[in-house]
Parts: sequence; C-alpha cells; structure tokens
Amino acid sequence: MRSKAALWWLLVLPGLVWAVVRLVGLERGPLVQLLAFTPYVAAWSLLPLALSLALRQWRVAGVAAVVVLAFAWMVLPRWIGSGNPASAASGPAIRVLTANLLFGRADPEALLALVRDHQVDVLALQEYTMDAEAALDRAGIATLLPYRESHPATGGGGSAVYARFPLHDGGVRTNPCGFRQAYAIAAVPGARPVVVESAHPAAPYDMDNLDCWRADLAGQPGAADAPATPDGPVRVLAGDFNSTVDHRAFRRVVGRGYRDAATTVGKGLVGTWGPYDGSRIPPVTIDHILVDRRVGVRAVSVHRIPGSDHRAVLAELKLPG
Repeated sequence: MRSKAALWWLLVLPGLVWAVVRLVGLERGPLVQLLAFTPYVAAWSLLPLALSLALRQWRVAGVAAVVVLAFAWMVLPRWIGSGNPASAASGPAIRVLTANLLFGRADPEALLALVRDHQVDVLALQEYTMDAEAALDRAGIATLLPYRESHPATGGGGSAVYARFPLHDGGVRTNPCGFRQAYAIAAVPGARPVVVESAHPAAPYDMDNLDCWRADLAGQPGAADAPATPDGPVRVLAGDFNSTVDHRAFRRVVGRGYRDAATTVGKGLVGTWGPYDGSRIPPVTIDHILVDRRVGVRAVSVHRIPGSDHRAVLAELKLPG
C-alpha cells in the first residue's frame, strides 16, 4: 500500500514543483528553457487529477487540484483573454506585423503577400540582412511600405521598421549582447505619435548565454519611456523576444506599461517558434507585440513564412486619438 501511495505522490510531484518554480519565478540554469513549455505541463497536470479522483485517492487528488488551479491561473488568461480596456480608443486603427527572417532567409514574396493581403501599416523585422533588404526591394516593398528605418547586419543582428506612414526621429539601439533594434516614430494621421521598435533580445540557447538574455530583456524600453503623459506618444514594442509569458524577465518588460496583444484577445497560446524549420521542438510563443496600455487590440493572428523558423505575428490595434 505504501509503495502505491508513493507512486501516486510521485505522479503529482513534477507538476507541483513546476508550478512553484513558475509562480516564484525561479529562472535558473536549464529551468529558463524548460519554463517555455509550461502550457504543455499545465495540460498534463489534468491527468494526475483525473486518475486520483477515479481511484479515490483523495489526498493526492486535493494536491493535484491545487496544481491544476495554479496552472489555470497562470495559463488560461492567454486563451480566454485578459481584458481589453482600451478597445474603444478614439483614434484610427493600424495593423502591425512582426517577423523574424532567420538570417534573412525568409521568403520575401511570402512576406510581402502578408503585407498586401492584410493591409499592414507597420512592419518590424529581425535577423534582417543586407541580402534580405535587397530581396524585399526587388519584390516591391517600397510600393506598399515606402518609409523605412533600416539597419541590416550579417548573421542575426540586423533590424528594421517599415511603414505606410512617414517615420521620423529614428535610429537603432544595440543590446548588450549585440542584436540591434531599429526604432522610429510613425506619424499616423488622426493619432498621437507612435514609437515603434523592433525588439530582439538574445536567446537563452545555452547556460553561458543566460546573463545576456536577462540583460537584453532588462534593457527593453518601457511604455512609460514614451514619455508617461496622457497626451504623449504611445509605444509599440514588437519582435522576437526569445521569451514566453512564463518567463519572469519577460513579464517584467510587460509590466513597464505594456499589454501583450495576443494575451489580450485570447491568442496567447498560439505558437510562433518551434517545428517550422523541421525541428521536433513543440511550438512555443516567443514572438510578441507589446502595446502601450492606452492602445486597444482588435485582433491578433499568426502566419507562416516559408524559409523562417518563426511565424509572423499580426495585430490590429486601435490607437488613442
């Protein structure tokens, strides 16, 4: 009997430990990478609860229920939506698309088809190379998005912002770990200025890179830097954050005056990186469009781009007037 009881507790224990790590924010070592898969563990946590209830293991079921509730509190808002208080903003609507080009290898024709079909107004690009810029020019991006803040680079460090509207006061920031982030102010008719930045913190791909990952996320501009006045510019931070909502370092970025567009409308569990280049990694949501809390979110969708291991994220936003 004791061995059976121990087996039941061992079945519940992994989910319990994972929930505690996620709730407390214990992002150390390999836990950083593992936390990206929290939604999958949340779904698995239903199994110990169902089995313990079916076999009347009441104490185990009680603990399993607490674990399920904890995961539900952490994960379900991404599926049901977290509230959209600025949805009735009085200004115009714009469509923002962000895409990681995988060292510039993404199909430029497919990207422009997305821009054209969805009438994209602002495009944020990461891993943007000189070859990618030339390919987009040949494909005719200037006819759709004539204004740009372009900073290509070899490898994965390049960045750009394209827009249908005039851009001014643009530039580029270099993160502590080397990735660039292009930014500019878009002059959207009928709205206050919109500060758009193409975000690309480093990836926590191994243990030696974790400090870089944390430093790059900590250095992201807050919406309050726009500045924080009711009539001041609004900020949109869009790109490949190499982080999910389950990373405390990313939640701290969101907490600086932003809302995650996908979570706001219940699309926060749609994967944006994973098996799209043939790898067997389950999809995770590391590409985000963060919006100033004064900006409403009408819709969010995710789209495949051949040649990239990321999917593009499209958000329709309602700006304050």
